Amino acid sequence: MSGKKTSTYVYPAIFTPEENGAYSIRFPDIENCFTCGDDIEDGMKMAEDALALMIYSNYEKPGVEVPASSPIKDLKLEADEFATYIVCDTTEYRKKFGTKAVKKTLTIPEWLNEAAMQERINFSQVLQDALKEKLNAG
Repeated sequence: MSGKKTSTYVYPAIFTPEENGAYSIRFPDIENCFTCGDDIEDGMKMAEDALALMIYSNYEKPGVEVPASSPIKDLKLEADEFATYIVCDTTEYRKKFGTKAVKKTLTIPEWLNEAAMQERINFSQVLQDALKEKLNAG
């Protein structure tokens, strides 16, 4: 086992139809995880986004254990509700929304700095590219 943490999660969501054709959506396994959609397609997109946000913000970022996902067959549904699994990838979520720049201090040999400066190398871009390659985070 590599010890690499997963960033892909699958959780059941309960869709409740509203009078105007929209849907309210809740995730019974993720505390306070609710969203809505104008229709089923919009609801699926909104559910994926809400799930990624809540898992990243409330569990991954603070280092809290992510709750287990319940089997969909164990959910209690009202007559007009349905349940489906929603998949989210918090790595993709962070790439999309975690674009705030963070300043880093680094040390390199003087000769390397001088050579890079002569070539007008953008240090930030080179470091970003190298980290993406090293982390397979293209």
